[in-house]
Amino acid sequence: MEEVDEAREDDERHAAGRDPQGDGVPAHRVIIPDRVTERAPLPRLVVLGSGFGAVSLLRTLPEGTHEVTVVSPRNHFLFTPLLPSTAAGTLEFRSIVEPLRRARPEARFLLASAVSLDLDGKTVTCRGAEDGRTFAVPYDVLVVAVGAVPATYGIPGVAEHAVFLKELADARRIRERFVALLERASLPGLPEEERRRLLHVAVVGGGPTGVELAAELHDLLAEDLPRSYPEVSRLVRISLLEAAREILGGFDEALRRHAAEHFTRQGIALRLGATVAAVNERGLVLDSGEEVPAGLVVWSTGTAPHPFVAALPLPKDRAGRLLVDSFLRVPLAPGVHALGDAAQPEGPRLPQTAQVAMQQGRYLGRALGARAAGREPKPFRFVNLGMLAYIGDSEALAEIPSAGVRSHGFLTVLFWRSAYLTRLVSLKNKVLVAFDWTKALLFGRDLSKF
Repeated sequence: MEEVDEAREDDERHAAGRDPQGDGVPAHRVIIPDRVTERAPLPRLVVLGSGFGAVSLLRTLPEGTHEVTVVSPRNHFLFTPLLPSTAAGTLEFRSIVEPLRRARPEARFLLASAVSLDLDGKTVTCRGAEDGRTFAVPYDVLVVAVGAVPATYGIPGVAEHAVFLKELADARRIRERFVALLERASLPGLPEEERRRLLHVAVVGGGPTGVELAAELHDLLAEDLPRSYPEVSRLVRISLLEAAREILGGFDEALRRHAAEHFTRQGIALRLGATVAAVNERGLVLDSGEEVPAGLVVWSTGTAPHPFVAALPLPKDRAGRLLVDSFLRVPLAPGVHALGDAAQPEGPRLPQTAQVAMQQGRYLGRALGARAAGREPKPFRFVNLGMLAYIGDSEALAEIPSAGVRSHGFLTVLFWRSAYLTRLVSLKNKVLVAFDWTKALLFGRDLSKF
């Protein structure tokens, strides 16, 4: 009991901002279990992140095996594959988010960002999202699932003048800015050249996110703008710029070619082999020196390591992702695991997709549960379930290697929608997304400016 009393006194000193030795020196507040029970304490599992990997782990981890703490700067899970649909107004923002606490109600959730890691002391220093205070969270088992951040490649003006599409706030910014440009272009007295510049949307990056955003914006342009903005809808242009010679590089060649031809038929301008040298307040500058006027530039070219991961003194691959073994353990860091976009397992390089993170999260949840029960888990094995992409005008692409499926067309759109509906994490999300799709079909997209 004396040790328990001393621990409580130490925690009180931490909460008061004093060193536990009692010398009055300010210290980080250390989060420790709230309760002391007669049973042996459970291992402290700290999960950094709130994406597909983290939530899949939280939902899979057996109950009663760990004392779980989740650290994330957002208090919700975001279904990122449908972000382009929210940016264009096809879906509402609330339809693709789920409160994070519902993933594991008995866990402790801290609205904060991980700042640094003390491997020897087994603590993570975090900064509160609301007040900026720093505190330390001790762990026995740590899971790094912080994802990645948009890559700017050091190109001038990207961070200042382009909009990313990684978070819900990004999708909201794209929708609000596009509507604002429509309203501005509708005002009298604006020169025709400036009106055309304002109504040009340049999407940089020919991967699935960039392609789906261009497709969703095209549907908005074709189905809703002529009714809502008849005087300027004919001036709206959408361009997709890609440094490579093809879009959707991960897909089968025939599907890539079909997507490019489909975009051309829809009037989406494809600029392949176009490398951006700078972004400014009036648009883009290519490495050839050509200036591309645009009112809205969306940057979707790839990812870079999360700052927390980049600062860790641990083995990484050439892209800056943490190297992990076949059990998703980080070498030279006892008790530390990593998954999703923050990690690269040994063996063939895995794509940075939601399905990889989901499979890793489910695996690690079961593996940690097995170890807690004294069993040794099997190594992680990724099963490629295929790729999907919406390309506009009620067409989608589907490639499922295990089944030999490579398809496109209207039936594939139905498959694309049903696949995403089944992957949404809650019944509420499923109902809201299905309702939004129906509402957009019957009544059009909401272009209100709040």
